[in-house]
Amino acid sequence: MNQNLASLQPYPFEKLAALKAGVQPPSQLPHISLSIGEPKHPPPAFVLEELTRQLGGLSQYPMTKGLPELREAISAWATRRFQLAPGILSAEHHVLPVAGTREALFSFAQACISASPSAKVVMPNPFYQIYEGAALLAGAQPYFLNCTADKNFVPDFASVPADVWRDCQLLYICTPGNPTGTVLDRQTLQYLIALADEYDFVIASDECYSELYFDEENPPLGLLQVCAEMGRHDFRRCVVFHSLSKRSNLPGLRSGFVAGDREVLQKYLQYRTYHGCALPVPTQLASIAAWNDEHHVRENRQLYREKFAKVFAILQDDLDLTMPDAGFYFWPRTPYGDTDFARDLFAQQNLTVLPGQYLARPTPQGNPGEHRIRLALVATLDECCEAAERLQRFMQTR
Repeated sequence: MNQNLASLQPYPFEKLAALKAGVQPPSQLPHISLSIGEPKHPPPAFVLEELTRQLGGLSQYPMTKGLPELREAISAWATRRFQLAPGILSAEHHVLPVAGTREALFSFAQACISASPSAKVVMPNPFYQIYEGAALLAGAQPYFLNCTADKNFVPDFASVPADVWRDCQLLYICTPGNPTGTVLDRQTLQYLIALADEYDFVIASDECYSELYFDEENPPLGLLQVCAEMGRHDFRRCVVFHSLSKRSNLPGLRSGFVAGDREVLQKYLQYRTYHGCALPVPTQLASIAAWNDEHHVRENRQLYREKFAKVFAILQDDLDLTMPDAGFYFWPRTPYGDTDFARDLFAQQNLTVLPGQYLARPTPQGNPGEHRIRLALVATLDECCEAAERLQRFMQTR
């Protein structure tokens, strides 16, 4: 077996299940989970109808590169969304459909990394655990950058020693961040692009939460958008990852895309041809319908706005809570240890949250997830409000 498998840690939800084992919550309270970032809003009916209409396409082997019509729809969406000049994001050369961002974020590292004892993958801390696993199984070592409140949860990229950047082959960023909700600004993205040029590494920008934001007039920036503003129309060393899971409430469709540097994507396509993860034709055709429509996405954002506003109003006086820039998580500080807090909350209120330390790793500067929990506002509005009221009662009894 691959010896690097021994380096992998249990997934956060395995740790959470072990934490809750043997605890008996009050049976009179229905269980509410705010731990898993799985969208619960209804998927758009027109996408499901298109998926059903196209089931005959299951008789075909799908192309790894995807249907030209899907790549055109993706290119057109990204051009509109990130204010790109028409034609610079070529559907033929700059776009690849993928089976969701999780699959792509992992497999991209396998294609991108040249394994060696010194190879490093730089990533935020806390982080999406796929980044770490992808690095380890590609034969590289993760280098963690703590995201702390004093820096608005933005990694301190300037603190990274030059020798780490020299060994860096891949930089993962997540904007909006999971779990912090922080959006990287234009100056930070420009700085990272300059570093990538100087030290010759690839930036993998996980932007799967980019369509969940609060101000309709100010959507989060994207890495390709900043590239284009800088005149880098080849998107050199820059690759972005997007998905229909959060944007369109279609986590089970497993449909997203990777876009950016043509040369990098050409090699990644070669890898994917052997990897065998092409999207089924019905999935591709349903995805075209989703990428071509913004009405359901605006409605989705409005549902999250309502939940954030009401939950914040309930908890703001009892929990150390700040509004994120975007996404669907709160990342509050707990008054005592996050694992004990999460276990006690489950035991007393039948409410499941995710301890922050399960999403981060210890560093010489500490574990930035300690004394924090992740609250995923994915349940219905009524359930989120009920969960907030239970959390409020829990806090008031401490």
